[in-house]
Amino acid sequence: MLINDDMADRKEIMGSWKIGRVALAALMLGAMPAAAMAQTVAQPTDSAVARFYGARQSAPLWFRPGATSDAAGQLVTILRRAQYEGFSGGPDLANEVDAAIRAAQSGDKAKVAAAERVLSSAWVRYVQAISTPTEGMIFGYLPARVPNGDRILYEAANAPSLGQHLQSVSNLNPIYAQLRDAAVLQAQTNGGVPDPRLLANMDRVRSMPASGRFVLVDAANQRLWMYENGQPIDSMKVVVGKLETPTPLISSMIHYATLNPYWNVPDSLVRKIVAAGYLKGGEKYLKLHGYQILSDWGPNPTIIPPSTIDWKAVAAGNKIIRVRELPGPTNAMGKMKFSFPNVTNIFLHDTPQKELFAETQRTESNGCIRLEDAKRLGSWLLGRDPVTITSEPEQFVKLPQGVPVYVTYLTATPSDGRIVYADDIYGRDHTSSRVAAAGGSAIAGSQATVTR
Repeated sequence: MLINDDMADRKEIMGSWKIGRVALAALMLGAMPAAAMAQTVAQPTDSAVARFYGARQSAPLWFRPGATSDAAGQLVTILRRAQYEGFSGGPDLANEVDAAIRAAQSGDKAKVAAAERVLSSAWVRYVQAISTPTEGMIFGYLPARVPNGDRILYEAANAPSLGQHLQSVSNLNPIYAQLRDAAVLQAQTNGGVPDPRLLANMDRVRSMPASGRFVLVDAANQRLWMYENGQPIDSMKVVVGKLETPTPLISSMIHYATLNPYWNVPDSLVRKIVAAGYLKGGEKYLKLHGYQILSDWGPNPTIIPPSTIDWKAVAAGNKIIRVRELPGPTNAMGKMKFSFPNVTNIFLHDTPQKELFAETQRTESNGCIRLEDAKRLGSWLLGRDPVTITSEPEQFVKLPQGVPVYVTYLTATPSDGRIVYADDIYGRDHTSSRVAAAGGSAIAGSQATVTR
C-alpha cells in the first residue's frame, strides 16, 4: 500500500550534509512580515542625499552637463504609476519632481541644485518602496535588504545610462513589469481602477530574481519553470498542497540533491496508518513497506525492534515514535528530492504517483512539491544525469553552484501580450492586502482561465 502523503516531517535532520547552513537569525528574519523588515533597514532619505552630493561636491546627477532631460522626465512617469506598485505617494511626488524640473530649466544654479536633491530624494523613496519583500514570503536565507539611499544613488551615478538604469530598476523582473504595465493600462481605461488581482500578483513576484538561473514554482497553476538568463527554458507539471495545507510562498536556494532518499513518515500517518497496519499484520507489514523504527530524531539514530513499541499507545496518539521508509519503488519521495532552507521544511521531490499529473487541478500534497519529471530537473540542476553509483540510501550530491528557488502563487500572468487568469484555489486574492487596499473587488474581464 502506498501512503498518499508527502508532508515533510518538521523534525527532519539536515545536518548530515555540510553545505554551510543558514543561520537561525536568517530564518527568523525570513518569517518577519515584509513591512517590518522594510522598516528595520530603510535609511533616512535626506541624510543619504546630503551625503551623496557632499561626496561629489554637489556635482549634478540629473542635470549634469551634456545630459538630456530624458532620465528626469522618465522619473516623473515612473512616479505617476507608482501608486499601482504600492507607493501611494508617487503621484504627489511626481508633481514635485515635475515642478523642480521646470524650475531647473532656468539654468539658475541654486534652482538646479535644489531640483537635484528633489529628484534624488524621490528616486530613493521609490526604489525603497518597490524593494519591500513580498508579503507573506518565507525567506530561507537573508532576504535582499531594502537598499539604503547611499547605495541607490551611487548605483544610479555609476550607471552607463541613467535612463536605462531607471528602467531596469523599476521593472524589477519581466513578470512584474508586464503585470504593472497591464495595471496601468487598465487604470487608464477603467476610471483609474486596475484589476486588484494584478496588484496582488505584482506583490507575489516582487522578490523574484530579474535574471540568471533559477527555479520558479507557481502553485496556482501547479507548474515549475526553469529559468536561464531571466527567461524560461523548460517547465513541468507539479503537485502542490491541498486546500487545507497550501504550499507557502518561499524564496530560498537549492544547494544539493538527495538520491535514494528516506521518507520520514509524519506523526499523523504513523498513528493512523503505520500503527494500524502493525496491529493488523505485525512485523511482516513493516517489512513489506520498508518501514524502520528509529530511536530518536538525532543525526545518528539506532534502529529499534518493533516488538518493543506499545503500538496501541501509538495508534491512540499517546506515544510518538519516529518511522522512516526505506528507498524503494513505493517510497513517497520517489528516487530523489531537492531540499532548500525554509522554516516549514517544504521541498521538491519525485513521486511514484505519476497518475496525479493527468489531473487538471493538482492539489494533493501536504505542502511539498511533487515533480512530474524529477530526473529532468535534476539533470538541469546538476549539469549531468542524477544517477546513483550504489544502492546506498540518502546520497547527497552537491550542485556545482547554488540555484535560487522561488515558490509563488500567480493567479494572473502575462502571456502573448495579454493577462491570463487562473483559479484562486487557495483564496489568497481575497486576503491580499493589495486587493483590500484596492477596494476588495476584482474587475470582471473576458480573459480566459489559464490552461494547465
